[in-house]
Amino acid sequence: MEVLSFRTPGLGDQTYLLTHDGRGVLVDPQRDIGRFLDAAAERDVELRFVLETHLHNDYVSGGEQAALRTGAELVMPAAAAPAYRHTPAFHLEDIDGGGGLALRPVHTPGHTPEHTSYLVLIDGEPVALFSGGSLLVASAGRPDLLGPERARSLARLQHISLRRLAALPPGTALYPTHGEGSFCTATGAGRLTSTIGAELADNPLLAVDDPEKFADTLLAAPAPIPAFYRHMGPANTLGVPPMPPVQVPELDEPAAGHVVDVRPREAQAGGMLPGSYGIELDNDFGSWTGWLLPHGEPITLVAGPGQDVTEAVTQLAQIGVDTVQGVVRDLGDAATQTYRLVDLGTFVRLLREPDAQLLDVRMPSEREQVRLPGAAERFLPDLFTQGVPDALDQERPVLVACASGRRAAIAAARLAGAGYRPIALTGAGVPDVVSALDRLN
Repeated sequence: MEVLSFRTPGLGDQTYLLTHDGRGVLVDPQRDIGRFLDAAAERDVELRFVLETHLHNDYVSGGEQAALRTGAELVMPAAAAPAYRHTPAFHLEDIDGGGGLALRPVHTPGHTPEHTSYLVLIDGEPVALFSGGSLLVASAGRPDLLGPERARSLARLQHISLRRLAALPPGTALYPTHGEGSFCTATGAGRLTSTIGAELADNPLLAVDDPEKFADTLLAAPAPIPAFYRHMGPANTLGVPPMPPVQVPELDEPAAGHVVDVRPREAQAGGMLPGSYGIELDNDFGSWTGWLLPHGEPITLVAGPGQDVTEAVTQLAQIGVDTVQGVVRDLGDAATQTYRLVDLGTFVRLLREPDAQLLDVRMPSEREQVRLPGAAERFLPDLFTQGVPDALDQERPVLVACASGRRAAIAAARLAGAGYRPIALTGAGVPDVVSALDRLN
């Protein structure tokens, strides 16, 4: 048996391809299924099953399309009841894969009500568990994505589910879908894979015996929920069309809709189209674009000469955004929206000036760990929905910081479009600023 892992860093998720005796099982595939099917073809594997652990909240699934393209059997939790053809997985009713391979569905509600994990048996012996959003490495799937009204009930169910999985043999390999960087984890997830025995020893959630205390722990400081999540569950229930082509036309000027500048932040700072979003292309480009822009509206990308936008289009398609109209590369004289980027030393010097004003765009949990006195605080997505804090003066420069510079640059572009004079800290963050100020004092 071999298990191949395909990581999607920007979403913090993993897809798996299990191969055994020429048979393949694909687990929780992202929408861009080509990479998984190519891997199966390279190994001369016949894809027998496509497994879904739950109706995903953080991406649109490629499960239905992978099954249609290959003839594999699409297996989904019995309670998911999507609108397309599938085989329902019932608790502890084994699915025979032939050649000594069997799949045992284990109902593990908590992350979602229908959530089902899959225990892999070879010749009757349990060897691996695909746990989706149930038991994670050093964590568990969060129970609040379906709304606060159901969160505590689902958290108590998650307590039962984790103990159900923890009772498996300690040597069983653990392959969760959600991991480090995912907003579907209740607490900070660590390594990407593990074993049941390692989790019994190290996962702090398995040490909480009382269901109510367990629920309190999961719900104590919930992370923000990205805005695009609300569209993923319905899409995965109704069915997702095939991945669209990633090539987009070259445009002389933006089409109607929103403009997203994907160039490096240094290029953006030197001049952007007025009113455009500045989200430089990186692993989390799709997540931030899906969170900050209205869902489903037309998008024009701005890219540098020769910059490949294939990755940008792919990341957007993974969250169901198929509305990229094209790409503009020559901004001419229209790039009049600017901001400043500075290093840590310059930022600290400017911060110590009498008229300094600071905007912290980190999330609340980050601010609880370390705060910069006197800073206006607004989590980056709230800057787009609630506007700029009233305390900030348009007539004075605004120093903007986050944890690394990524979100500060996005915020600076937004402030510049609103008529402010932003100065973004790049290559460092608020903890570095606090340390530098402490050293000076």
